[in-house]
Amino acid sequence: MDFLYFLETIRNPILDKIMLAVTFLGEEIPFMVAAMFVLWCVDKYKGYYLLFVGFLGTQINQLLKVTFKIERPWVKDPSFKAVEGAIPEATGYSFPSGHTQSSVGVFGTLFVSFKNVAFKVLCLALCLLVPFSRMYLGVHTPLDVGVSFAIAILLIAFFGVIFKIINKKPKGMRILIASMVLISVLQVIYMTVTLYSATEPELVSSIKNAYKMLGAVLGMVVVYELDVRYVNFNTKAVWWAQIIKLIGGLALTVAVKELCYFVFGFIPFEPLSRAFSYFVMVVFAGSVWPSTFKFFSRFEK
Repeated sequence: MDFLYFLETIRNPILDKIMLAVTFLGEEIPFMVAAMFVLWCVDKYKGYYLLFVGFLGTQINQLLKVTFKIERPWVKDPSFKAVEGAIPEATGYSFPSGHTQSSVGVFGTLFVSFKNVAFKVLCLALCLLVPFSRMYLGVHTPLDVGVSFAIAILLIAFFGVIFKIINKKPKGMRILIASMVLISVLQVIYMTVTLYSATEPELVSSIKNAYKMLGAVLGMVVVYELDVRYVNFNTKAVWWAQIIKLIGGLALTVAVKELCYFVFGFIPFEPLSRAFSYFVMVVFAGSVWPSTFKFFSRFEK
């Protein structure tokens, strides 16, 4: 808290806006943009690498949140004031930092996946700036940020080794996906049993995220099997076709997610409706949209 009070002394309206923009890079939409760009336009296995770092990171993050139940800085210390614009997105418990987990997972994975020096410097800068923005804005302590940073680095290293093995033995991908499904099922069971009657917004948020991850991981089962057996999409295309693939695909993926929220809204247990929505969204992004890539690849010639 002493460090957060120090950062509070250097706040000003311009820096507040800059940090709010920086911290946005730790949210779901930037993660989707990065993952879909790599998956659709660069290399599908590097895309899977990034996705699994994000998926498992989110699961670990939510498990730690509901286990330790550490309140946000302004709740622990009512005399402390966070930047108002950052509070609406600061859902769930404080420890560990979800934005740090996501941003370091994304930009750290991109750092180790590409060789361009300038791009690596940018990724490294964002790995440091997003976590700092969470403390500057007053929504996380150094402990919240530091633990998430460490977990993200460990996951990048772990999945880096796993995907080197998979590149040599592709059948290992099925084992990895099955393991992720098992972890997701166990986490949903744990969340549902232990937090079933919970009404605190922080706990409800964690339950929803557990079901979302289950839906996403089950979607990956379908995506991988369809790609191996039928789709087998190619990421190569001319530059303007890549732009169409990315922008068009992202717009449609977000639209599919929002449509699913509406379609599955009749389910009385909201976390389950989120699971169905994320399942459909992942299948669309990983199989339906990539099935159009053969058309785009024609223009490469």
